[in-house]
Amino acid sequence: MLAHKSGYMAYKTKGRPWFDLWDQVETVVKHVPPEFKVDMDFNDTLLNSQQGIPILKELDQYPQLDIYETPIPQGDIPGNRAICQAVRGAVAMHYGTPSPAEAIRHQVCDGFVIGGGAARVMRQGSVAREVDLPFWLQLVGTGITAAWSLHFGAVHSHATWPAVNCHQLYAHDLLKKKIPVHKGFSPVPSEEGLGYEPDWQAIEKYQVDKPAGRPDPARMLETRWPDGRVMYTPNNGQVNFMLTPARKGTVPYFEKGVTTRMLPNDGSEKWKAMYEQGQQGPVLITP
Repeated sequence: MLAHKSGYMAYKTKGRPWFDLWDQVETVVKHVPPEFKVDMDFNDTLLNSQQGIPILKELDQYPQLDIYETPIPQGDIPGNRAICQAVRGAVAMHYGTPSPAEAIRHQVCDGFVIGGGAARVMRQGSVAREVDLPFWLQLVGTGITAAWSLHFGAVHSHATWPAVNCHQLYAHDLLKKKIPVHKGFSPVPSEEGLGYEPDWQAIEKYQVDKPAGRPDPARMLETRWPDGRVMYTPNNGQVNFMLTPARKGTVPYFEKGVTTRMLPNDGSEKWKAMYEQGQQGPVLITP
């Protein structure tokens, strides 16, 4: 994988019931060594511990699978505790739900996801130190944000899980010099200020006016299962138009062989009719 070749030793991905989770994992692990770690974020789509534990135990068999983020709703204290007791991989929760005190008392997670502004990161990181739980810094943005994140990693003793910055996804990271990564680590900047000089020419080039709202053109996803079932999910004004029904358990659960693709708008009446029908939720058609 490009990430591994570039010096990274971990990455975060998403586990979703509309993609083949097992094929997803197999595709990754055959290209990276056992010491390369994968953090799988389910965004609570495993729904509950009874359904989720068997799947997580299967993933436990791969040494690369290391952390499971929010496998089920974080407020489900008995369920999350059961998962922690049953699986090898560590369970990560976004800091705050349940409270750190409850998380420790009920042993519902092995560490936290911490992000936000400077004051919040410092406060939450200090609490993680006091309760002796690791966390990852999730400060998403360009290279400017990633460089900023390095300073927090340097002063927080428990920021020992892989950081999530996503600056690698941009056409330009807005820095004059790229942040070096070697065997999963980057040096803490020692120069003044941020420690990295912003590329003002690139910042000017990629500057855009703030849009009045989030662009949301009509689009629709087509999900297929090996037994012939087909599900159509159009966007409906919500950012997580596919994730929300999955969290509610109103779409089929994790299965092998499922695939999803964007269904182009061909201008047909059939496409328009399905798009309108799906505004209230995914449309599942069985053979």
